[in-house]
Amino acid sequence: MKRKQFVQRRKALGYTQESLAEELGVDRTTVVRWERGDSEPQPWVRKRLAAALDVSLDELDVLISEIVATTLDNSPPVGVTVAKGTDERGDTTDRRTFAISAALTALGVVGPARDVFASTEVPRSIGLEQVRFAASLVDRLRLADAAAGANQLCDLAMGVHQRLSTLATHSSYGREVGEALQATLADLANEIGWLTIDAERRAESRRYLHEAISRARIVDDPRKEARALACLALFTREKQPKESLQCVEAAQRVSAGWATPRLRALLHLRAAHAYAHQQDAGAFGREVSKALTHLDRGTHDDDLPVLAFVTEREARASQGLAYLALGRPDRAAAMFRANTAAPPTPGHERNDVGDQVLLAEAVRRQHDASQAAEIALAALPSVAALQSRRTAARLAEVRAGLGRERSRSPRVRAFVEAYDQTTAGWPTT
Repeated sequence: MKRKQFVQRRKALGYTQESLAEELGVDRTTVVRWERGDSEPQPWVRKRLAAALDVSLDELDVLISEIVATTLDNSPPVGVTVAKGTDERGDTTDRRTFAISAALTALGVVGPARDVFASTEVPRSIGLEQVRFAASLVDRLRLADAAAGANQLCDLAMGVHQRLSTLATHSSYGREVGEALQATLADLANEIGWLTIDAERRAESRRYLHEAISRARIVDDPRKEARALACLALFTREKQPKESLQCVEAAQRVSAGWATPRLRALLHLRAAHAYAHQQDAGAFGREVSKALTHLDRGTHDDDLPVLAFVTEREARASQGLAYLALGRPDRAAAMFRANTAAPPTPGHERNDVGDQVLLAEAVRRQHDASQAAEIALAALPSVAALQSRRTAARLAEVRAGLGRERSRSPRVRAFVEAYDQTTAGWPTT
């Protein structure tokens, strides 16, 4: 068994593979595959599995992540080579650098600087070219994530981050390169912080976001610090809304005097959502009003590139999520309907599909199971095409809710059957 901690936790609670499978309503072979690392629990069963093992969802992720399905996390540290078991010539390959090389190629990345990140050797010295190459990857990762989701991008970003950290530790460079290194590592840590949230690998998010704050302070870059704090506010808003508000207030202090209207709007939306999770409807309304006022002021030349998603559409989605937290599915559905009725946003397919799924959830909470199932069924192929475990998890919640319907309509049955059939073939990464 590869997931030893997972197995130990099961045994510690007195479960056999058969009894755990029975508790979860799955086949014993499913549990066997989890423990071998051949597959991961599907989104719809994760909450029940966490409850059965008496762990939080984040702790369950740690148990599952003991081995990871993706090549990068399943490989040794940079510089360690592994023999190919089926190669009679004894050739060796570094799985991590091979995976980085393949992923960079898939992103269309070429050039001499790329070779530094697809090699096991640590150069004696590095220059700005290599650092600028790593910095250029941040924008590529952001664009790829907005289009398709973060599942496959996390490991590439982490691999590049580890490689750059190795260069920062062992290679020689001048002061200018050193400052650029710290700034780029801050940007990479920020990006990884967000990617891990979308990929539902939240156990890793906080560490990278805290690193981003530390490195931003080293290079005295309040913009990078404010971005990390805004992401931390998103990360904590559901389970720790008070901490989320503290992160927003810290970001507002850091950005005082230079924040653009779009950044101010984002921070007010983060605060609004946190207040919603505290069931403070009055404070929620005030923060939304401030956010919309700043959005009306338009874009600014000093806007950070990562703020491109902060639009009226994003404001509606944020309000919709907050209304769900406040127990107002009618208002939430109105927000998500407005978004799904709008033309698709090129390059932001992940958010477009997410709005469809959230509309299905809002309608389900309005007790219109048939319509919710129809919306969810229409969204299913797009969700399956994405690489966003966060979106998949939301659709799993819709399926779980509709699956509990006592008298299932034909539309509900059609969605549940299609969902179960589709997810059976989904990749586990």
